[in-house]
Amino acid sequence: MAAPALGAHVDQADPITAATERGATIAQFFLGDPQGYKGPEWEYPGGAEALRADAEAAGIELYVHAPYLINVATTNNRIRIPSRKLLQQHMDAAASIGAKGLIVHGGHVNKADDPEKGFDNWRKAVEATDIKIPLLIENTAGGDNAMARHLDRIGRLWEAISGAEGFEDVGFCLDTCHAHAGGNDLSRIVDDVRAITGRIDLVHCNDSRDEFGSGADRHTNLGSGLIELEQVAAVVKAAGAPVIVETPGGLEGQSADLDWLREQLA
Repeated sequence: MAAPALGAHVDQADPITAATERGATIAQFFLGDPQGYKGPEWEYPGGAEALRADAEAAGIELYVHAPYLINVATTNNRIRIPSRKLLQQHMDAAASIGAKGLIVHGGHVNKADDPEKGFDNWRKAVEATDIKIPLLIENTAGGDNAMARHLDRIGRLWEAISGAEGFEDVGFCLDTCHAHAGGNDLSRIVDDVRAITGRIDLVHCNDSRDEFGSGADRHTNLGSGLIELEQVAAVVKAAGAPVIVETPGGLEGQSADLDWLREQLA
């Protein structure tokens, strides 16, 4: 089996050069402020059309990460409704550059809410979204009422959305830092997730600065955190999906992480 494609989360101003400098074939980035509702913004010279053409010419695959504040699960209308709008805007923008997927966090409901409302809101969001490229739901690190932290919740989420129109274009992004911090056994996580979703479309390969089960989402470079490197390598190999590092250190730090991954996958 061929080794999976490798990439990094980089700045959108010139993701093609950033990927090439890292020896990667994938670039992931935000389109605009990850903490804002303003909508997609283009920094690449020539905009979407040029980015798509240049990426294709360079053999670089693109992934877009949706803003962090999108929460389509919440019962708060003032968050859920703008979240759905923003999700569609980023879906349209990501499709316009030929991205391989749009990654979005699973979101959460409030402490006093019934989680079932969140799962049903996700079903409604899938049905309301014109899904043009794969929508990849990512597991999250923290929150007692998160939709995609614990395996039982991921299971309920998948049950809820499985009957939604457009579900065939929904996939899963597995983040190693989030799984560790979320209290999930990395030695079993690939099998456990596949048993629920039937698929893993993308791996976010990150070490964690915090203890197992901490609920803290703080990435660090591979080997610099509290996840055993053997577990990281095992997850990547078992998943067999494209891999993106979302680690600090810029070119130097991410290049070292990608070099280590290449050694493991050789």
